[in-house]
Amino acid sequence: MVDMVNPQLGEKVLDPATGTGGFLVCAIEHMRKQVNNTEQEAVLQACIGGVEKKQLPHMLCVTNLMLHGIEVPSQVVHGNTLARPLRDYTAAERVDVVLTNPPFGGVEEPGIEQGYPADVRTKETADLFLVLIKHILKAHGRAALVLPDGTLFGEGVKTRIKEQLLTECNLHTIVRLPNGVFAPYTGIKTNLLFFTKGTPTQDVWYYEHPYPAGVKNYNKTKPIRIEEFDAENAWWGSEADGFASRVENERAWKVSIDQIKAAGYNLDQKNPHAVDAVSHDPEQLLADYAKLQGEAQALRDELKDILAKSLASPR
Repeated sequence: MVDMVNPQLGEKVLDPATGTGGFLVCAIEHMRKQVNNTEQEAVLQACIGGVEKKQLPHMLCVTNLMLHGIEVPSQVVHGNTLARPLRDYTAAERVDVVLTNPPFGGVEEPGIEQGYPADVRTKETADLFLVLIKHILKAHGRAALVLPDGTLFGEGVKTRIKEQLLTECNLHTIVRLPNGVFAPYTGIKTNLLFFTKGTPTQDVWYYEHPYPAGVKNYNKTKPIRIEEFDAENAWWGSEADGFASRVENERAWKVSIDQIKAAGYNLDQKNPHAVDAVSHDPEQLLADYAKLQGEAQALRDELKDILAKSLASPR
């Protein structure tokens, strides 16, 4: 995610849910390659920022940054990013790059949502983070974040949040990850979203990340490896020319904004090249379940008829 967003020395980089600081460390290592003197090192020291709600991860994050050359990591704050109302952010606090894996599946304490516009108020943590990230980015700012499938196909407030995101930002790429990437902490299927603020979305490119050969699932002892993303790196292209070099293949496909609008801003768009693509849309799942129930009942009726005829026949 850091490689694709490509933060440059002097840009403000923020992780609003730092955890132990993995994204910030990757960003530091990425930008340090651009440092050639002490003045540039001072710029690097000042452009990293983050917020972490829990005390232990915050302490580990501060330690992690110190081990990676950030002498006074005071810009990593202990607190809840979402507790600050959006209207309190000044222009000077906007950032160039956001890299984060926000908590999902949880809800915020009552009152937090009051700091957000009325049409997108919700207590769901991941949704509020998406609203926040869109707001705190500068014009032409870039973001990469991890979100669950539920955000992609969710309705209600989620639909309004996605509509605003697609209107105000260019959501150019969604990388669909397979199951088990975050095992054993969660089995929820996740996605990597990449967007740039300032221009509306015209097309969304999807890339379905496969398991490596011989692997059926990830786990704690056999996690996903960076080398597995070599195919995405080769395919990625450049945002400067609108990703003109990208081509569709068995793993990559493009969906127009008109198609997404027609689907009610459902971003859970299936791979048209995969015959056995699995849908996670609740309505589709319920329809499939009803169909299977009907087929099972038909088999039971057929079996009952066969048994009845067998018992009725003379011996």
